[in-house]
Amino acid sequence: FVDTPDYDLICTICQGVLKCPVRAACHHIFCKKCILQWLKRYFKETCPCCRMPVNQSLIFIMFKLSKSIGRMKIKCKNEIRGCREKFPLSDQYCHSMSCVFELIPCPYQGCRAQLLRRDLETHTRHCEHWRQPCYMGCGTILSHRTQAQHNCYQQLRQEYEARQRNHRAIAAALQRKMRRMQSTMAHIKRQIGLICESLEVMDDLHEVEEEDFGESSAGSSGTPSSHGSC
Repeated sequence: FVDTPDYDLICTICQGVLKCPVRAACHHIFCKKCILQWLKRYFKETCPCCRMPVNQSLIFIMFKLSKSIGRMKIKCKNEIRGCREKFPLSDQYCHSMSCVFELIPCPYQGCRAQLLRRDLETHTRHCEHWRQPCYMGCGTILSHRTQAQHNCYQQLRQEYEARQRNHRAIAAALQRKMRRMQSTMAHIKRQIGLICESLEVMDDLHEVEEEDFGESSAGSSGTPSSHGSC
């Protein structure tokens, strides 16, 4: 703060300037977060100053006091780096988002540098971890080293040729697979044909055997006995 805050604006729990000040029924004022944590941590709903009972439903936010604190002038947290700005406490966040002395990490993955916001643009133009997709829309991720050598037409032609080679390789593999399947099918057909021929031969042999058996049976039954001819 530019001027030392009054004692009445100090939270007795955190010993800092009140943030979102609230007043208990006993009229003691605390940061809202501080008093709620106090009541939850110690399981005693009593005021940390006077030990009077504190009912959470009877804790009131002090909007006017909060606005008064928000108007108090503070120094920038980056004063040690050279910022001399002074502004109301309520503008602290807005200032930190634009302060040129704020430390900002490099946005590019792999770079661990932290720089002042005013130096970030210069750094990103030369950062070795800089990566951006080609602005022409070819999809190539460029670095500072490859940007000057990048040729969209050549890149797209190379990708097209690579895809063509890949497609041809896939087609050749499918053709080889089809030929193997056709060869397997032909072999299966030949095996089926041989099995069918074997079955036909076996049927023929069975029929011949049956005919021979029938003829032999008939011949033996029709021959007269030797005793009858005498």
